[in-house]
Amino acid sequence: MSEFIVNIIHRPEMVPEYAEKVTGHGKSEDLGRKALLTESLDIFKIQQECAHKNGLKTTIQMTYASLFNEEAIALAKEHHEKYGDEIALTLLGLPCEQFREKYKTKDFCIWMFSMEDKKAIVKDVFEKFYECFGFYPQSTGSYYMDAALINYIKEEYPMVKCAVATCWEEGPKAYHTCNNSWYTLMDGGPWAPWIPSKQNTHAPAANEAEDSGIVAIPHLSRDLLACYDGNGSNFGTHPQNVLRGMIYNSKTWEMPYLYNLIDQYRYLEKFNNGYAYNMMFVGPGWMNKLGRWEAPYELLLKSYEDGCAYYGKLKKEGKLIDMTMSEFADYYRQKKHYSEPECALWRDILYGSTKQLFWYCDPYLRACVNMDQGGAIVDLRPYVSKLHWDYGIGTKHVQDVSYPFLIQEKYRAGYFTHYAGEGTIRSAKVCYNGEEVDLCLCRTKAHFSQDGTKRTLTLDPVEINFADLDVTIQTLITFTEGESDIRITRKILKMSKPDAKVTINEYMVGCYGTTEYSEDMTSLTLHVDEEMLPYEYKCREIHKNGAKSVCCVLPPIETRVEMVSDRADAEGYVKEGYAFSPMFTLGYQIECKENEEETVWLKLQKAA
Repeated sequence: MSEFIVNIIHRPEMVPEYAEKVTGHGKSEDLGRKALLTESLDIFKIQQECAHKNGLKTTIQMTYASLFNEEAIALAKEHHEKYGDEIALTLLGLPCEQFREKYKTKDFCIWMFSMEDKKAIVKDVFEKFYECFGFYPQSTGSYYMDAALINYIKEEYPMVKCAVATCWEEGPKAYHTCNNSWYTLMDGGPWAPWIPSKQNTHAPAANEAEDSGIVAIPHLSRDLLACYDGNGSNFGTHPQNVLRGMIYNSKTWEMPYLYNLIDQYRYLEKFNNGYAYNMMFVGPGWMNKLGRWEAPYELLLKSYEDGCAYYGKLKKEGKLIDMTMSEFADYYRQKKHYSEPECALWRDILYGSTKQLFWYCDPYLRACVNMDQGGAIVDLRPYVSKLHWDYGIGTKHVQDVSYPFLIQEKYRAGYFTHYAGEGTIRSAKVCYNGEEVDLCLCRTKAHFSQDGTKRTLTLDPVEINFADLDVTIQTLITFTEGESDIRITRKILKMSKPDAKVTINEYMVGCYGTTEYSEDMTSLTLHVDEEMLPYEYKCREIHKNGAKSVCCVLPPIETRVEMVSDRADAEGYVKEGYAFSPMFTLGYQIECKENEEETVWLKLQKAA
């Protein structure tokens, strides 16, 4: 049976993000100004009404500021009794007169504070919540919550079972589209609910010992193709994202893209054992009377009414189950097991292309496969390393909480580089008589299948045309639960000269980092079996026939990445990069004839 779950989350931000500057209209800053507080609460009431009139219950995430407002508290209690809404607590919405007076700061991102301040703020906010309601919340959240913060909350308030814990792909692309003013990066996490590990929020727990004790959900459900290629803030199931991206009919104010996006999430049940998830998480700041992003208030209101109406329609048709956050946490614990991956074969629903991406996420890795590049891996995060990094003021990571990549085509070029050097990618080159064709140039389509613990992408065959040889080749990519590797098989289905031989060069160009800028590579080591090459930017190579393993060890991210071939006669190699192209390359060269196939595994391990 297919189940599509939705969480609708509202927060009564008495001093909503951005709104003070907008509604202040030139007045000096006054966080306690009555007009600001009144308008914010009015918008929250409208949002609640939009959900309730469509038969949807919500999770009301009370902000710190709202805990000082008697009307907001009374509304939450009333809607809990009348509609079954959950009264929860968010660590967003901290700024208010009381907070500023105590902490003497304009910071508002909980993960950016020192650990000492994080603990003090959590105590203040949770105890104030208890004072207002007589119980502690079962759900909380922020744009991002680091592992140390989650662990502390769970230790002090064990009843918490669910949290909004990251904002999918809010990395350098979002930073740049905010005029380089959004000083917070949180790229590299899951796009769908997961159980975060105690070591690192982005990396899912592999077992009970790693389990942080909560179920995490993302802040908004994003378009997994448009968001990856561009700014995620324009492509999500928050109606304001769609307006910000100008993806609506300017004459009728209709938003078919929003409905297509929701339906694409419904479609993901085909890849996840009949389960799919979607969420909408909004504060009142974007829906104020002066309008936002060139949109008048009337359009802002209509967009939210239409979004809730669509969810309501799906519920009436028996195609959607609305849950509160804590209800969903219980459901998720029963529905999923630790090693079970999240899969998404995503197609373009915005630009009209035929592009496909496949996303895979489990406790050991997150990967993206691009069918427009012949099934190349274009994003790879080594969750197996479970990086135990501290975040916030006083640490090495104040603004950047992203999980580092080994491959990332948007920040490190991918296949399509400028004129020199290489970008990060995992692909293959087919070689014959001095000619070479990279599969990145061969667009294809993928078909998903599952056999027990194995998830396989079977790509449509592609034809490669050399000067005097035509080759038809097919790729299969397999992910197996509980194993931190990716298996890639190439099959030679047909050749115009049956006795010809081609060489398949299976390669990975990698590096590490969280942004576009290169990190120091000198601590890395490259290995072909027992032979080792320290990285010194000298363009050196090692080649060996019959190599059992080629690998790179990356101490800064505690990761070992390895390639292994199933062919004893394969030539393994490693290549060191240079300063203009600070990458490393792992690879195998394998000869194949018609009706032959070869398999190479890409394996990830935690390095000591």
